[in-house]
Amino acid sequence: MARTAPSAHAPEAGYLTPATQPDATQYLPPPPQAGSARQAADDHAFESTRGLKGGARWALATSDADLRIEALLRSFSCAAGFTIDASKAPRLAALIHRMDVSEIPDMRNAKASWHRARPFVGNTQSICTEDDRSHLATSGAYPSGHTLLGWSTALVLAELLPDRSTEILQRGRVFGESRIVCGVHWASDVLEGYMTGAGDIAAMHGNPAFRADLDAARTELEGLRHEAPKPNPQACTIEHDAAVHSPL
Repeated sequence: MARTAPSAHAPEAGYLTPATQPDATQYLPPPPQAGSARQAADDHAFESTRGLKGGARWALATSDADLRIEALLRSFSCAAGFTIDASKAPRLAALIHRMDVSEIPDMRNAKASWHRARPFVGNTQSICTEDDRSHLATSGAYPSGHTLLGWSTALVLAELLPDRSTEILQRGRVFGESRIVCGVHWASDVLEGYMTGAGDIAAMHGNPAFRADLDAARTELEGLRHEAPKPNPQACTIEHDAAVHSPL
């Protein structure tokens, strides 16, 4: 599921300005070329994950495709050790939303620059979000925007909950890998999505408003973690298995 539709009113302000927005087209390598070792690795990852259709990992990839803030934060509940309910963490939700607003220009610029075709284009292989097939077929693959936001969220949550940083970063990796399992991104799209997310978050730290919002979200999360219910153990087992069996 896509991000929340942009407002018809004036554009929302992000944490980055044209002067501070990193340009992924300048620091990322170009997508793999046909016949290269990188493309062969991408082909293998796509083909080998088609057999996951219908299983628990496929279902997780389908769930991870939902980029609504409430779904995105909930997906990190097992990693955090408590259920992250966006309705009970409005400052955190606002932070993640504004991060997303900040990152969209860089993502769209990079996708438009390379306009790489997605792995399912030109074949009939299954993807986990069939309803989005037509839309995704016209959208550039490189780098992965889902991975960018997922990894950015993981970096921020790891900073806010440092005692859970290992688990949170692991879940951020799995979140990106879900795009490979889903069949809508090449492995290299995902790898460079991690890099793009890290670059944008690093630049955001130069903004005092971002740092202030981080502090507010930290205080909010510390209160929530002591009263929020524990996450579903079965869901946590599936996520752990996904981490152990990486498609990369």
